[in-house]
Amino acid sequence: MKTIKRRKKEHKTDYLKRFKMLKSGKPRIVFRKTNKYIIAQYISGEKAQDKILVGINSKILKEYGWTEEMGKSIKSVPASYLTGLLMGKRISEKNLELPIIDFGMARPTYHGKGYAFIKGLIDAGVGIKTGKDEIFPDEEKISGKGLKKDMSKTFEKIKSKIEK
Repeated sequence: MKTIKRRKKEHKTDYLKRFKMLKSGKPRIVFRKTNKYIIAQYISGEKAQDKILVGINSKILKEYGWTEEMGKSIKSVPASYLTGLLMGKRISEKNLELPIIDFGMARPTYHGKGYAFIKGLIDAGVGIKTGKDEIFPDEEKISGKGLKKDMSKTFEKIKSKIEK
């Protein structure tokens, strides 16, 4: 009888998917959602060790003008897009290699936070190849018009600060 690894039992690691990503030799961007934040890391693998070259948390959006009125948790679709934009800007500043995206065990859904993050990376100039444009959220959803409070003006201010 085969013993199942603990992290697989807890639905934290898909070892086959991870092995294929590591075998490719390409760096990867790890995207994770917590209860409050979005976490992204640019990781390169070297001899069975992961090295984090760029790490970012959506908490940093508070420095760019994210207010409490926009929501206490910084894990909405607009926050996800802005985090991706910031991450992409840092990757392009350092002239890092083209990465692959690692969502882990989370299943990315169409028009969701994961694809908003990828759209932010693409808009920042990271040349990630995607098959279809209809998987990304609409511009209204990204800018925050669909939320309880319309935050599109504040979103544009934050976006312009990041793009500088």
